Amino acid sequence: MTDITRFDQRLESLPANILTLIGSIDELKGRWMAGANLHPQILSRLKQSVLITSTGASTRIEGAKLTDSDVEDLMRGISMQKFKDRDVQEVKGYFELLKNVFDSWQSIKLNEGTIKHFHQEILKYVEKDTFHRGQYKATENKVQMVDAKGNIVGTIFDTTPVYLTPIKMQELVEWTIKAIKEQKYHPLLIIANFVVEFLKIHPFRDGNGRISRILTNLLMLQAGYLYMPYISHEKLVEEKKQEYYVALRKTQITLQLNSGQAFKSEKADIVPWLTFFLNIILDQSKQAVELLNADNVEKTLSGKQLSVLEYLQKVKEATPGDIAENTKVARPTVNQVLEKLISIKKIERIGMGRSTRYRIL
Repeated sequence: MTDITRFDQRLESLPANILTLIGSIDELKGRWMAGANLHPQILSRLKQSVLITSTGASTRIEGAKLTDSDVEDLMRGISMQKFKDRDVQEVKGYFELLKNVFDSWQSIKLNEGTIKHFHQEILKYVEKDTFHRGQYKATENKVQMVDAKGNIVGTIFDTTPVYLTPIKMQELVEWTIKAIKEQKYHPLLIIANFVVEFLKIHPFRDGNGRISRILTNLLMLQAGYLYMPYISHEKLVEEKKQEYYVALRKTQITLQLNSGQAFKSEKADIVPWLTFFLNIILDQSKQAVELLNADNVEKTLSGKQLSVLEYLQKVKEATPGDIAENTKVARPTVNQVLEKLISIKKIERIGMGRSTRYRIL
């Protein structure tokens, strides 16, 4: 039995709760599309905030230690010498690639060339990975759990052998393209199957988890879930990291290869992964709809932006100097934050020049 037959088989008989989750997600998707009339400037600001949050979360899942605030500083050109070069290099690659996906998803085609290009881009600043960027793995690898300190604490599952990786990737990509075109299955089922299979194959020496999340954003956008740039998918996964690993393991043990020739299970159990994946998308959908209420825009603010807003909520009015001193946020950053808060109509400016003050609207 080919992988393509197996992909079809595993998606044809699913429990009712999976279909209920999909129905709830699509109801919220419809509400977003009907009510998404946020000002373009607000959407632009939200996208920038999500780029920072998603980059921080996705790299921390893999063991990096940069906070969202660190990522924000890094992307503004502030030196991050206190961190390992690799962490900084990986953050830059992820940020730039995700931004490209958010900006250009309509013109990006899913194929093996795109996936390899994404891998090259995500590691383009990582000097030690120059020799294998954009190439499928040449040595065996495993999916391992990483703790908050960046230490490997266990193997979750073994991956597809090196010699089978090219054909397995070819089959997966061809099935996914065909399934999307034929619309035989709901797009969320197709995307979830693609991600779990991609992670089982683990086609690259490094960067597979990050690439899977980039591809999730791309495929979700192309399937019409246009709120992806405004609510961080990666952050939601990071917040449920243990559940993520458990769901992967429960599904992957039914996908394992037996001596590199055949599946141990004739019918893979994808339900644990589907349940986790769809619940993440459901949470993301709920938060997207909440954004339609302008009062909830502050939920997407970065740590420093929120600190400034919270300080202004406690005082009648304040100068930029007062804000910098009381929030411990650098003065140049305070100025940028104030401009953002004005643009989303959370605060107003009073006076001009040295007498300029700010207060909550």
